[in-house]
Amino acid sequence: MNHQPADPVLRIVAGSKIYGGIHAIDSVDFDLLPGEIHAVLGENGAGKSTMCKAISGAILLSSGDYFLGGRKVSFASPGEALKSGVAMVYQETSLVPSMTVAQNLELGMEKLFTVYRKINIAAQQSQQALNFNVEPLALVETLGTAKRQMVEIARAVRHKARVIIFDEPTASLTPEEIQHLFHLLRSLRAQGVGIIFISHAIEEALNIADRITVLRDGKLVHTGPAAELDRPAVVRMMVGRDVATSHYGEVETDGASEDVVAPKKDRRRVLAVENVTMGSVVKNMSFSVYEGEVVGVAGLVGSGRTEIAHIICGARKRNFLRGGLIYLNGKPIRYRVPRQAVRDGIVYITEDRKLDGFFETMTADDNIYLGYLASPKGKRALFSARQRKVVSDRWVKALSISALKRSLKIIEYSGGNQQKVVVAKSLAQDPSVVIFDEPTRGVDVGAIPQIHAAIRSLAAQGKAVIVISSYLPEILAISDRILVARGGRIAEEMSAAQATEEKIMYAAIH
Repeated sequence: MNHQPADPVLRIVAGSKIYGGIHAIDSVDFDLLPGEIHAVLGENGAGKSTMCKAISGAILLSSGDYFLGGRKVSFASPGEALKSGVAMVYQETSLVPSMTVAQNLELGMEKLFTVYRKINIAAQQSQQALNFNVEPLALVETLGTAKRQMVEIARAVRHKARVIIFDEPTASLTPEEIQHLFHLLRSLRAQGVGIIFISHAIEEALNIADRITVLRDGKLVHTGPAAELDRPAVVRMMVGRDVATSHYGEVETDGASEDVVAPKKDRRRVLAVENVTMGSVVKNMSFSVYEGEVVGVAGLVGSGRTEIAHIICGARKRNFLRGGLIYLNGKPIRYRVPRQAVRDGIVYITEDRKLDGFFETMTADDNIYLGYLASPKGKRALFSARQRKVVSDRWVKALSISALKRSLKIIEYSGGNQQKVVVAKSLAQDPSVVIFDEPTRGVDVGAIPQIHAAIRSLAAQGKAVIVISSYLPEILAISDRILVARGGRIAEEMSAAQATEEKIMYAAIH
């Protein structure tokens, strides 16, 4: 039996958006079929979000045509697009935090008189139909990321959306939550819903998508079946060149491949964590880190990975009684504030750079120099424009931070350059212990090898490095040893040579 291809549920023809004379997207052609998952990939600034904001009614195209169901449209607002069946599920949700789940689901569909009992029942039915378990009377501000996303999806389905756009939907989800989301996406696809999937995670896009569109510098580079692509091909399209094989693969070490082994006996133990406990989150956690090694810490969200890093650097307090011990170079430490940890050579590089990683209205040079001034060496110095230039030049060069943008505020940088500034700000303090928490989350694919190279370089200099990451290929690529956290404890330790994604996930879950 011959099946005629379905007509696109939406089409963008020669779509362009110009900001200040610069094309955010330039003559892009895009279409979405009903019952299709279409991934849109590209580095930060490639135009992914701009195109999808135009589709969802958040912005208007400067030129080009937009067709929905074969009819030319132009939406003045996301609400207008939603009424026509186009919904967008944002990475940072657009729900009203102070309202209940049921009230958020009702937004845009309110009647003249609101009967709360009816909207609560309707909300319950909407959740059950999607196999979601979210209490309709719960305030949105009390929900975690995954449940907020569930409410956004339920809202889109309740509005009978025929197009749903997901913007980085897996960025803050656990592996189990990601699998649940993918099951839901496939279920929506089976119902004829067209899905646009924006993500930095190339493997996820290759796994879930029917077709993939790649944008670079605002231009369309490729559209085609996902089955015909692999990761290296997608990366080449995204960055316009081959990217170093050290990215999520075997780490290059001065041209020679080294076998990853356990810490050598002659290496000095820099950090020792013994039976550290903090409430019910961290429970008798113990491990050691030696000079000149990268220790990867894997585990599910809530396993205690980030909390133990906060305890080490003084951002959180372990139990006063029976809270365990932490030793730095053989001496017991217990910090009241992070400043004391910085004084002793411990730095923590946050997982949320926008919240507490940099001063967004300042330049890269100022952010890096402030990091230097926070160190013991910097505290002994007076502010010096010359010294600021020397310090910032060193780290801008070392981490390949875009020199063309140094006059801009850091908030105007791409995600990759922002992350490199956060790393530079910390490394300018010349620490002996460096803790990275999700070092490449939301980072341009072209910048990831540079960050990985910086991490390996720190170990080569004899520093003790801890890398916390939810992305297992990253853990496997850059670690000498791997610790798996589960339920507030270290459940297993293995060398990188022994480790596989399956072994790590098994240890993290069972």
